[in-house]
Amino acid sequence: MAESEPIQDAEEVRRRLRASGFHVGGALPPLSWFGDAPGMARELGELVREGRKTATAGLLWKWRHDGREPPRPRDRQVVIDWAGHPLAVIEMTEVRLAPFEEVDAAFARDEGEGGGSLDHWRRVHWDFFARECRRIEREPDRRMPVICMRFRLLHAVAE
Repeated sequence: MAESEPIQDAEEVRRRLRASGFHVGGALPPLSWFGDAPGMARELGELVREGRKTATAGLLWKWRHDGREPPRPRDRQVVIDWAGHPLAVIEMTEVRLAPFEEVDAAFARDEGEGGGSLDHWRRVHWDFFARECRRIEREPDRRMPVICMRFRLLHAVAE
């Protein structure tokens, strides 16, 4: 797990989702966030809520280090900010592995950050994955395995 993580109160998230018109019957989907800092989690979560971010990437090494497996298509997640407030509910539509250097422009565009440019994607994700590598005592390289996940927005939680 990250050195610092968002507040994760499942019952509060369930209550806020219900108040926003999204009923969760049964188990609450896993809580997730984007990035490794409060501002980043909020900014990227807002892009999801606005429908401008429909993809995300994770470092497979970090997921495995944390004992997690990548999601599968049709898996749902509740996107939260650092305060633990739900921003959106998403459903995975595509999950694939690619070496860092093979992530393409279409995927970068779907991530919705930095105007959708591949150069921006590579720069900010290299920095992010390098931080993740330091946390797990690995060296980043251009072939490191990236989990490329596309999703659709099921529900945007109003402010």
